[in-house]
Amino acid sequence: MKKLFRSPLVLSIFSFVLVAIGIAVYWQFFKVVPLQYRMQAVEKGDLRQTVSANGTINPVTLVSVGTQVSGTVKKLYVDFNSKVKKGQILLELDDALLSAQLKQSEANVQSAQATLELATANEQRARDLFSLQYVSRQELDSAVQAKKSAEAQLQLARATVEKDRANLAYSVIRSPVSGVVVDRAVDIGQTVAASLQTPTLFKIAQDLSKMQIDANFAEADIGSIRVGQHVRFTVDAFPDRNFKGEVKLIRLNPTTVSNVVTYDAVINVDNPDQILLPGMTAYVNIAVAERKDVLIVPNASLRFKPASATISSPDANQRENNKKNGGGRSGTKPKRDAFSGKVYVMEKGALKPVSVTLGITDNRNTEIVGGELKEGDQLIVGESQTTDQSSRTSPMRMRLF
Repeated sequence: MKKLFRSPLVLSIFSFVLVAIGIAVYWQFFKVVPLQYRMQAVEKGDLRQTVSANGTINPVTLVSVGTQVSGTVKKLYVDFNSKVKKGQILLELDDALLSAQLKQSEANVQSAQATLELATANEQRARDLFSLQYVSRQELDSAVQAKKSAEAQLQLARATVEKDRANLAYSVIRSPVSGVVVDRAVDIGQTVAASLQTPTLFKIAQDLSKMQIDANFAEADIGSIRVGQHVRFTVDAFPDRNFKGEVKLIRLNPTTVSNVVTYDAVINVDNPDQILLPGMTAYVNIAVAERKDVLIVPNASLRFKPASATISSPDANQRENNKKNGGGRSGTKPKRDAFSGKVYVMEKGALKPVSVTLGITDNRNTEIVGGELKEGDQLIVGESQTTDQSSRTSPMRMRLF
């Protein structure tokens, strides 16, 4: 028996059997599952197409309060978030120079008044003497002209007094509207200079219960937006809450940044609780189209393109029918906003492309308005190549004797 196992033929047969066992074990642990596809059924449902943009929440009326005279801030009566009434005093400027100027102008008025009185007396005297032929016509005319000049100087002095009195009144800054102070740009002791450009001291929002959103929409989306459309938006301060608004105006002035053209859409927003604050960023969505109970397919099925697989193509009759039906189901006309696409289904073990006519999309699903798909058809949405669970196990070590 020992000689039998030492025989070269027996050893060769035994080695061959061990090699076959090793190959079988290797295949068991490293075999790969063939190519598989992820499927999803065609469904019916509702679809809403929206356009989105970011915008800034602003008060409907925001008044910038400035000053018409220069001076140093002497008193402040309001601060941030102060509620003010129309005509209420906001601040006072130091009026020492303006008061002195007004007094000087009033003194000039008195001087001009005295000059006019003298000129009037001279004119009357010249008229009396001219009637007695004691003075010439030229002397009378000179007296009349002096009186008129004195009258003009008096009017000029009085106008200067009115101007200086107004400048003195401008040293007290009052609110032009009723509202809430949302910005204060000065402090006590600060000098403000009213030169070519009026400095802004305060910003007052007239009514925070009525706000507006200025949202910039791309030129590709602006054609779908109309005045009066309903708007939904969110803000970072309340991420779990949806707010509503309405398109008020589409401004015709475009904005171009890096060759990207956008248009400003103004959206009215009710803010009864005043929780929406000026300057907040709003994430705006406007529904521009909506469909009810239509065939919808996932966008992944439209993006799917097989890398390598057996694909069956439609026969000539099918292509001819598609041409007659306008690329859709019999008797169905494609809509104006439709475009074509292609999806794949599994038929007899091979991928079959199906041409479809597409409608609106919500960036996740797309409406099918034409084609040979029906509810329940299984579409290919992707491919997944997985490995058997046993392939992740460490291979067995074998020794050949």
